Amino acid sequence: MKERDIQYLKMLKKKIALTMRQSNPGISSNIREWKGQDIIDFQEELLNKVNEHISEKWFYTHMKSENEKLPRIDVLNFLSRYTGYKNWNDFKYKNKKDISFFPDRYESKKIFSYLKIFGLLFFVVVSILLIKTLGNNKYQFYFTDAYTKKNVINGLIEISILNANESPVLKKCDQDGCFTLKTKKQKVRFVIKAPYYKTDTITRILDKFGNIEKIYVYPNDFALMIHYFSVTNVENWEKRRAQLDNMIADSAYIFQVFSKDLVGMELYNKQEFIDILTMPVNSLKNIDIIETIYTKNKISLLRFRQLKDE
Repeated sequence: MKERDIQYLKMLKKKIALTMRQSNPGISSNIREWKGQDIIDFQEELLNKVNEHISEKWFYTHMKSENEKLPRIDVLNFLSRYTGYKNWNDFKYKNKKDISFFPDRYESKKIFSYLKIFGLLFFVVVSILLIKTLGNNKYQFYFTDAYTKKNVINGLIEISILNANESPVLKKCDQDGCFTLKTKKQKVRFVIKAPYYKTDTITRILDKFGNIEKIYVYPNDFALMIHYFSVTNVENWEKRRAQLDNMIADSAYIFQVFSKDLVGMELYNKQEFIDILTMPVNSLKNIDIIETIYTKNKISLLRFRQLKDE
């Protein structure tokens, strides 16, 4: 229970005792000293004034002890009404100036204990981070199109770092086509993957005196051609059908991934995909290739999405 609520409850008990003494002058002003007939008289007072009842057990649990569990709000409401307030919130609002929010000695000890625990945990976390980063070297890999000699930018390349006996760690290049790696290892192995470039596995012996390296990636020609077919007008569609037929394996799985507004995906076989991509009434335009997998130099799996027309 919050320290504020504890203090408000203590004040409410004093108000209850003062209200009770108006009709029972001989009763103690300390509610913790009430017992027997005092409690019975208080029960009758509640029944007469606010038409509510509390049990003797409840009284001993919440009124005569330092129970840290706040009573139910409905009970606090009618106890507040008994002392002349509309409800518990009205009681707190009208008495907030008389409440000191400085914790007592017991609470101070608890807070101090929490601070010590927090300080210890903070020290442990910082120590672990320092141990993990101490001695790490920084390496930067820039990925460049092997044909145009320009960096592959806008975060198109995904990196899967391969560590022994671990699942791959997925990273992305930044907007400048750079992948930054901090490690104390002497060797790194990772897979590079991009929609319009061939997947490749890179292994490097790391040299802290040569920590910037350019890696060439090679375009995925079939993926580029399929994208090109979808954004240009078909002039010789029979020729393009033949080209697509040579690119795609007969048993290929071709998935259309829908945009955020739609749920699910569409599965096409080879012939269906060729039809919708090359027929004069073209239902697939401006498609973006997400992934291609090859088997024996033919596309065996293709994932794509259709971009909205500008």
